[in-house]
Amino acid sequence: MLEARHLRVLRAVAATGSFSAAARKLGCTQPAVSQQMKALETSAGTPLLIRTGREMRLTQAGEALVRHAGGILAGLTAAEEEIAAIAGLRAGRVRLVSFPSGSSTLVPTALAALRAAHPGTRVSLVEAEPPRSVEMLREGDCDVALAFRYGATGAEWDDLVVRPLLTDRLVGLVPEGHRLAGADTVTIGDLADESWIAGCPRCRRQLVEVCEEAGFTPRIDFATDDYPAVIGLVGAGLGVAVLPELAMESVLPKGARTVTVEPSVEREIVALTLPDLAQVPAVAATLDQLTLAAPR
Repeated sequence: MLEARHLRVLRAVAATGSFSAAARKLGCTQPAVSQQMKALETSAGTPLLIRTGREMRLTQAGEALVRHAGGILAGLTAAEEEIAAIAGLRAGRVRLVSFPSGSSTLVPTALAALRAAHPGTRVSLVEAEPPRSVEMLREGDCDVALAFRYGATGAEWDDLVVRPLLTDRLVGLVPEGHRLAGADTVTIGDLADESWIAGCPRCRRQLVEVCEEAGFTPRIDFATDDYPAVIGLVGAGLGVAVLPELAMESVLPKGARTVTVEPSVEREIVALTLPDLAQVPAVAATLDQLTLAAPR
């Protein structure tokens, strides 16, 4: 019989490439990792790893087991949490991953309300941009992912539970002394000859697509995932940018002015979880509080 603790060890070995590195990641000893891997191979009835010098390589069976491990572990977590709630423990754990502007705006309000309503529920937070945050959810490394996307993207999230939160519009950001600083509305084309400061990779791709639709390719001189850094660079007169309105809520744009950009570019912000996890009371409560925290 396969055990969850053995699957977690296998995933760590696959991710790190060695027993010693996996032991450091899991906070245990190298012999303990070796012992648990032997037990897992005995249960599976076939080798899962090939030892080549100092590195470990997965066999075909090992690759198959790692591929299924995320879903198995997520299902076990869902079962454990639901059983605990039924038993009346009134406790829960939620692992939340969010992109930075969501972490500074939606998440604090939601988690404060969650703690007030359910003080026994523990929530941990790490930051990651989509698509990495969505991968973490599918791999069983988090329970709720705060994510965003631009436009329709087909079946990207069809296997997940999607809780829509808000539509976030992009705004232009120019230095205070810029020729367009006092304008009510500008077009992307008005900024065609400017030096650009771009944000996260997904936002960067969207910027290039919007500019190319307007007939030019933006000259991106600076790129950073840190929104305050983008605002600081614009405020210093080093270029222009477009940022989500949500990113502007928690940062004072010193030395910079926001302008409305036409045509309107919007991103959809959602909370995502797996179907099994959506039935866990602590996860459902987190989704509810994120929904309430989103501006209407």
